[in-house]
Amino acid sequence: MEIDEILDRFYPLPPDSKEALKAHISGVSYPKNHTLLRAGRVEKTLYFIRSGIVRAYSDSGSGDVTFWFGKEGDVVISMKSYVAGKEGYEHVETLESCELYQMRTSRLEALFARDIHIANWGRKLIGEELIKTEERLIAMQFKTAQERYLDLMATTPDLLQRVQLCHIASYLGITQVSLSRIRAEIR
Repeated sequence: MEIDEILDRFYPLPPDSKEALKAHISGVSYPKNHTLLRAGRVEKTLYFIRSGIVRAYSDSGSGDVTFWFGKEGDVVISMKSYVAGKEGYEHVETLESCELYQMRTSRLEALFARDIHIANWGRKLIGEELIKTEERLIAMQFKTAQERYLDLMATTPDLLQRVQLCHIASYLGITQVSLSRIRAEIR
């Protein structure tokens, strides 16, 4: 996905504002299993996924817990680092070789202060991320594992082909055995 298409997903920018934003964005590539963001650090870079898949997870006593997948067009950011300037709680790793666009959050903040269009774009970007988080929280509280799996199949069926089942099970908050049972019931 090209950067113009990604930026336009959040809010349409006038050409001059879009060019000012793009002037601070650069491309980068990482191999599979590369750690983009680390828990316990104040992360100062945000990414947009041109191609590939990443997952966000936290360590728990019995392994790690996946709570988010990102794919083409998605933004990768440590919200705690960005909003509060505090150490993030998540690791983000590439599950495939990834081509990304990157930008320093300090540059983005400076653009917000100078250009109301970019500030509105940023407000929409953060609002979209908040909605995703809220939907995830509601699903975990009020939907069964099978309903969450069916939602995943309906909204992002390609994840099921591209992501290991252990990560899918963790994301759904269930064991791999439970995921196998759900998949067998649906077939």
